[in-house]
Amino acid sequence: MSIFAIFKLLGCLALLMFGMKTMSEALQKLTGDKLRKILGAMTTNSFTGLLTGALVTATIQSSTATTVMVVSFVNAGLLTLAQAISVIMGANIGTTVTAWLMSIFGFQINLGDYVFCLFAIAIPFFFSKKGDKKSFGEFLFGFSFMFLGLLTLRQTGSDMHLETNPAILSFIDHCKNWGDLSILMFLLIGGFLTMCIQSSAAVMAITMILCSAHPESLDLGIALVMGENIGTTVTSNIAALTGNSQARRAALSHLMFNMFGVFWVLCVFHPFISLDKYLVNLIAPNVDEHIKVTFYLSAFHTMFNVCNVLILIWFIKPFERIVCQLIKEKEEDEDFRLRYISSGMLSTAELSILQAHKEIILFSQRIQRMFGMVRSLLQTTKDEEFAKLFSRIEKYENISDHMEIEIADYLNHVSEGRLSSTSKLAIRGMLREVTEIESIGDSCYNLARTISRKKQSNTDFTEQQYEHIHFMMKLDEDALNQMLVILEKGDQQELEINKTYNIENEINNYRNQLKTQNILDVNNKQYDYQMGVYYMDIISECEKLGDYTLNVVEASVDVKDKNYSNNYH
Repeated sequence: MSIFAIFKLLGCLALLMFGMKTMSEALQKLTGDKLRKILGAMTTNSFTGLLTGALVTATIQSSTATTVMVVSFVNAGLLTLAQAISVIMGANIGTTVTAWLMSIFGFQINLGDYVFCLFAIAIPFFFSKKGDKKSFGEFLFGFSFMFLGLLTLRQTGSDMHLETNPAILSFIDHCKNWGDLSILMFLLIGGFLTMCIQSSAAVMAITMILCSAHPESLDLGIALVMGENIGTTVTSNIAALTGNSQARRAALSHLMFNMFGVFWVLCVFHPFISLDKYLVNLIAPNVDEHIKVTFYLSAFHTMFNVCNVLILIWFIKPFERIVCQLIKEKEEDEDFRLRYISSGMLSTAELSILQAHKEIILFSQRIQRMFGMVRSLLQTTKDEEFAKLFSRIEKYENISDHMEIEIADYLNHVSEGRLSSTSKLAIRGMLREVTEIESIGDSCYNLARTISRKKQSNTDFTEQQYEHIHFMMKLDEDALNQMLVILEKGDQQELEINKTYNIENEINNYRNQLKTQNILDVNNKQYDYQMGVYYMDIISECEKLGDYTLNVVEASVDVKDKNYSNNYH
């Protein structure tokens, strides 16, 4: 085998992988945010989650893309761990469609007659200025490239005369003498190749090429397929490394799920293959043996994943507990999912609004913690700790954006139902609460960025400036505490509301006092102008944060003044 032939083989694999990647990305562009909404809305139980994972993966032709998306959604709190496990199970079934496409279209039909026609059809769409048409053109190109890669891969394999290659024949014959040990070795080879190439479909294509050339080596090809199922979990685990503990648990569950499947199939390996052959011969009895062996591989891939799902679908909760025990919650991790709002609508508007109100309180508590991190950031001097804390604040800001959208969407869905005028006013007030709470999160992030810019300048505030900033932040903390008291109480007392207005007036007066003092201090060379800018940016943002806090209280008081408090308690 020449070096040129090896590079040609690698080029064919690259073409296949590029086609699959292009097709997957184009379909994701076409669906836009619908994929996330589908995953959220269709995972209310294990079976709908399973169906969702299978459909999404069969559509975008990449279980890796689905599992990486699922891990990212778990990291953002948009899916629970149990929902993620069911979607990942479905993704394992959906990915078997790829093998069937290759075995049916790639090894039985002359794709050369059709692939270039698809390229010609795709051209007008590809150069269209409209986004959807262009994405559809990219999808057709990806689809065509995928099968062109498969066609050239098959042709390259034929040109390399794999069926007569002495090295391959010797290796396979030698391995056959090892009995069950050869199965384990090829399983490891399949896992290793998939980890390196990062595409189980590409390794499946190689397996089909080899097995079609050597039908008698079917057992070893099936061992490669089992290894591919383990190797394909590596991408999601790598993606989860930077996520929270829930994301890492979701990725680990994918690995454990496939490893469990490999374990029990190895225990019944030869009977399972006999059943596989029986079913294929029953469905396609008159197919050439070199083609039929690819059907054996595709059928095994499907049976392996379907049977594995049928066994484990009933044990998602115990499975969840196991991965939670293996990966402990870290102090900096938090489960950011919506705790009280589910994907399905509740039975009555009153109960739905009650759940949304609880979620808003939880949202406020998280924002309060975010502000506490900002106060800690101001006092952090070590670079590593500062970077870690700033990254956590940044993460909270992203989560607050998601929570605002999720709660607001939920309330909008509730408002589409038949509601009383009181309920409509309550929803309007709660929507304002959510918007203002998210604005508090933005202010916290702006404060963190100003503190970060100050740190990068290698200059520091004076002791007096620190005293002023700490006092202003203490006032904001008092305002946030008071805001939570009012949100959590069902009946509004005038004394509690007046406290909020008093804190807001104190914040405004203190800001004005510091603004005047800052001008004098800069003129008197107490600190330079740039440090004065950082200083006043923090003071001004603290004042804005106080305004947003007051807005939340006013929205809450407006809701409760509509005699809606009885619905909360």
